[in-house]
Amino acid sequence: MEKETVKNEVVLAEQNVGVVQIADDVVAMIASLAATEVEGVSAMAGNITNELMGKVGVKKLTKGVRVMVQDGKVRVDLAVTMEYGYNIPATCKQVQAKVKAAIENMTGLACSDVNIRIAGVRVR
Repeated sequence: MEKETVKNEVVLAEQNVGVVQIADDVVAMIASLAATEVEGVSAMAGNITNELMGKVGVKKLTKGVRVMVQDGKVRVDLAVTMEYGYNIPATCKQVQAKVKAAIENMTGLACSDVNIRIAGVRVR
């Protein structure tokens, strides 16, 4: 299986079968969903544009996620809002493991980095 990168998508070339293309937004959505499944993560945090769009009803599942694919390896940058009272380093370690596993299992791509930025803490 040969991996090539094309603008905003990954091409997985299969011999005599056809071509499978995975858009970067799909990889970002996988990362976002995996991160929010971890207990202690309140939500994904986005930039000001994403926050304003969310307030007017436009929700994007990939907000707070940036994905870069180079040479068949995925680098993910996440911005998350944590729940108050959870251990940040332990929770982030769980997020990193879950995101890496989800991307590798669902896409077959190697995940080299999962970088997390804590953008806020949600108090109930």
